[in-house]
Amino acid sequence: MAENKPKKKDGEYTAEDITVLKGLEAVRRRPAMYIGDVSTRGLHHLVYEIVDNSIDEALAGFCKNIEVKINKDGSISVIDDGRGIPTDMHKEEKRSALEVVLTVLHAGGKFDKNTYKVSGGLHGVGISVVNALSETLEVTVKTAGKVWYQKYKKGDPVAPVKVIGTMGKNDKTGTTVTFMPDGTIFKNRVYKFDTLAERLRELAFLNPEVTLEITDLRNKQEQTEKFHFKGGLMEFVKYTDSTRPSIMRKVFYAKGEGKDENDRTVEVEAAFQYNDQYSENVFSYVNNINTHEGGTHLVGFRTALTRSLNTFASKNNLVKDDKIQLTGEDFKEGLTAVVSVKVPEPQFEGQTKTKLGNSEIKAIVESVIGPALADWLENNSPDAKRIIEKSLRAAEAREASRKARDIARRKNAMDGAGLPGKLADCSINDPEHCEMYLVEGDSAGGSAKQGRDRRFQAILPMKGKILNVEKARLHKMLENEEIRNIFTAIGAGVGEDFNQEKLRYNKIIIMCDADVDGSHIRTLLLTLFFRYMKPLVELGHVYIAQPPLYKLKKGKKEVYAFDDEERDEMIKRLKGEKADKRSEEEEETVPEEGAQMKGGIVISRFKGLGEMNPEQLWATTMNPETRTILQVGIENAADADRTFSILMGDEVEPRRQFIEKNAKYVRNLDV
Repeated sequence: MAENKPKKKDGEYTAEDITVLKGLEAVRRRPAMYIGDVSTRGLHHLVYEIVDNSIDEALAGFCKNIEVKINKDGSISVIDDGRGIPTDMHKEEKRSALEVVLTVLHAGGKFDKNTYKVSGGLHGVGISVVNALSETLEVTVKTAGKVWYQKYKKGDPVAPVKVIGTMGKNDKTGTTVTFMPDGTIFKNRVYKFDTLAERLRELAFLNPEVTLEITDLRNKQEQTEKFHFKGGLMEFVKYTDSTRPSIMRKVFYAKGEGKDENDRTVEVEAAFQYNDQYSENVFSYVNNINTHEGGTHLVGFRTALTRSLNTFASKNNLVKDDKIQLTGEDFKEGLTAVVSVKVPEPQFEGQTKTKLGNSEIKAIVESVIGPALADWLENNSPDAKRIIEKSLRAAEAREASRKARDIARRKNAMDGAGLPGKLADCSINDPEHCEMYLVEGDSAGGSAKQGRDRRFQAILPMKGKILNVEKARLHKMLENEEIRNIFTAIGAGVGEDFNQEKLRYNKIIIMCDADVDGSHIRTLLLTLFFRYMKPLVELGHVYIAQPPLYKLKKGKKEVYAFDDEERDEMIKRLKGEKADKRSEEEEETVPEEGAQMKGGIVISRFKGLGEMNPEQLWATTMNPETRTILQVGIENAADADRTFSILMGDEVEPRRQFIEKNAKYVRNLDV
């Protein structure tokens, strides 16, 4: 007999409204929850998850070689010589453990601390997430004398795990995973060789016992890079600082162990040197995860560094002026350091979940670094004295900077008091809904002010190029009026004084011309933010506007193209459209100066933002409904630091090599 259910009332919330997503369906429905996003960053993150599994095998002492291949069809293969994912029957699941690992979230050896004492990755969801977001995935495992194989489509097994052969006498155990990202999830499935290579290089520095290799098979001429650094963190520091002259003859390095509150071993490793520049470059890692926000391990390192250097300075009477008191801030100038810890059960906190919270780690790091650094300073006194001399100069500059910082601090910024006169502020007071455009030139600034939505869009025009902060101390930098205006308008403070809660705009959008000068100004601004307001970048508040390069007109119809490829596509589309008779007659008139005619289409290239009227600027670059803006992030802080040093530092040769290597990515600007 059928059950008579009462009719559901409008707005009623019942059990029928509860949807249960089975298997990996949740991952496919909400991929950003598991890999951050489905843009280029998320695409590359799939590779990192598989590689992290192999690195975990290396941390356990069972893997020496990891190879990444970008195959001809654009798929990815990750090969390692670890123990191989287990293939025997799982007692609870009643199927191969290999299939369990690939299809069940939170299934893996990372939860058994006898299998992996420390691990990175996504807490046991990595490879199953990659499987769920792949069009196809194939896995081959060599273990127990046999070769096992299974294929999946969108996370579901095509057939059970099967044996496809036996291991040869010289065969090594290991796992090979080949996957093709799902095109219905990732609009762009093109992997960047350099992006993957940067992450593998970083892992090779952090794990000197492992050799990592990447090969690109998409072109006729294969591209291959192999990374193996016996010197580990010492080589990492030298590589990061390769574009900055060091004031030390020898890199400091220390390694040791301690016990956490559960009597488990915590490994500590650190290396540093000082250069002749003014910015600090410290990179911290927990189980190979880059902790952008630092944490207790970084606090322990800084405490040990400050205490040891102050003790050495006092012991050797190196501070002659009684009025000068060296602080931790003085020891940051010119410091390049890498701190890496291996923690059995890391607890992360912070907005981006990249800040170590385990309280006991601070003392463990101090106990390893402190004594080692004290001995090193005694045995390398010339280097130690140069560090103290540099820190004393930094202390003198700090006092000069103190007054300059006050100018950049937010003073009643929400009601407009103390804001730059050239800033056209927005009327809304809620920073979450506000954005500020940094616009190159007064002409473009005028158009932007007229074309903007005054409710939530602020405009700050910039005159010329700001100071290159890579080569200046803070107090000199803040003598630059344009820089003061930028910091005052943003309102969140500078350097150590940065306070996200005082941020006046959720989006800071850099809008420059699409030419060489515009690129230079954009790089100067990004250097400023990276060096003195890094959280602004790390938390995703910085964007780059994408103004169109071309205007195409056929009759009365006008369209815009943002690059050469889109321009060519627009030309084809417009050629296929018929203009009305009146429009055709109008088209016979001579095109505006600088424009070209192609098949009845007038093609104009914008030489600068100032050429656009307010309506055009709004429609193409400022309207949230139609614009394209690029969010600036830091996937790899160490490589970002090195790139800024190459582009904006004093060394010419590294910059020339960088330009030659990346010239292929420059857009063709000819019509």
